[in-house]
Amino acid sequence: MGNSLAEHSEAITISSPEPTKAPPDHAVPTSKPAGAVRRPRKPVRRSAGVPLPAAPALSSEPITPEDFYRDLVWNLRNGVIAVTADGSVAVMNHVAYRILGLKPRTTDIGRPYTTVLRDQPDMIRMIAGAFELSHLPNRAEMRLKSTGKVIGYTLSQVRDASGKVRGATLFFKDLTRVEQLEERERLRDRLAALGEMAAAIAHEVKNPLAGIEVMAGLLKRQLADSPDAQTILADIIKEAKMANAIVLEVLEFVRPIRLQVEYVSLGSAIVDAVSHSEGVARGGVEVDLTIPHDLPPIQGDPHQLRQIFTNLLINAYEALNGRGSVRIVATTLPEEEVPGTTDTVNGPSVQVEVIDNGPGIPPETVDRIFSPFFTTKPQGSGLGLAIVRKIVDAHDGRIDVAVGARGGTTFKVTLPVTGSHELFKR
Repeated sequence: MGNSLAEHSEAITISSPEPTKAPPDHAVPTSKPAGAVRRPRKPVRRSAGVPLPAAPALSSEPITPEDFYRDLVWNLRNGVIAVTADGSVAVMNHVAYRILGLKPRTTDIGRPYTTVLRDQPDMIRMIAGAFELSHLPNRAEMRLKSTGKVIGYTLSQVRDASGKVRGATLFFKDLTRVEQLEERERLRDRLAALGEMAAAIAHEVKNPLAGIEVMAGLLKRQLADSPDAQTILADIIKEAKMANAIVLEVLEFVRPIRLQVEYVSLGSAIVDAVSHSEGVARGGVEVDLTIPHDLPPIQGDPHQLRQIFTNLLINAYEALNGRGSVRIVATTLPEEEVPGTTDTVNGPSVQVEVIDNGPGIPPETVDRIFSPFFTTKPQGSGLGLAIVRKIVDAHDGRIDVAVGARGGTTFKVTLPVTGSHELFKR
């Protein structure tokens, strides 16, 4: 009969055989008392026509209660999805729903997994492979396109005693956090190697640039009566200043971040960023702020946090080319808990979305926009978003980007209320 886990949650059902009665007390073996003397048994003589007493039958009762297995699956720290050979969902625990961003429903049990996971095409292809592939992946990883999360998974078949395939099981774990930490370590190693070289080059380049700017300024004063010379010298000074700004950005990018951590009002940091970016390519762009009054303060560096939103706003202004609108929406995300335990997966965090209605980002470049020195602008250095990501990582947060079907770009910055801030502090 089907035993539902409705008492525990709405997220799991396991089919099991009909329970049987417990064995009688006299059927339970008991140990001999301490010090008892074991006497040899006398041989039993069998008389003609007198049958020996039948040996007691072995109990067919399960040693472990059936509800133990339900609790086992329910309390796993991994997501579990099991499907039968006909493609129906047999098991789906709460962790699986949470990782996939789905709402638990008791009606999912018994429905086709292609229907339950219709918004997760990667998972559908993965489970379908359990019935099609001869060698199933073990300890593989995949990035889900629908959510951007990285999962590690194991796929296996369920077979009966005769070897017939009765279904498939998928065990998976959210490795997004692990992936972020590994990426931070790789980034820190790259920056350590690049930092010394870039600092030396930038120092050598800054001196000639300063000399060019000074000499161009002197010539401009001496040739005040020549309009053509004034125009050329103004261009020289402008280009020298731009080159010097790029050098400073390179130095800032390769320099390790040392956070001056304190409790910061993220709303105040956003307002300061809007004011700071006023004169940078804003034009006629409208800015709308939605910041709740009860937004909790977070642990972070106020200067670095202000730079995150200043860079994102400047990036939006340049994409809009002086026309359009930018919305900034801040919300509080509650902590997530592992069902059946008191452990938290993530503590409370604050999420800030910077949304513009510009032309958007080409799909082929979305994965590269946070890479250093990558830019689609004629005069960009390609370091603005790379610096943003570096600061977000230093605050133990994450940044995601989404492009609308009809244009427009959304940058989503998620920062924990209390972070470890262990990385990039050395």
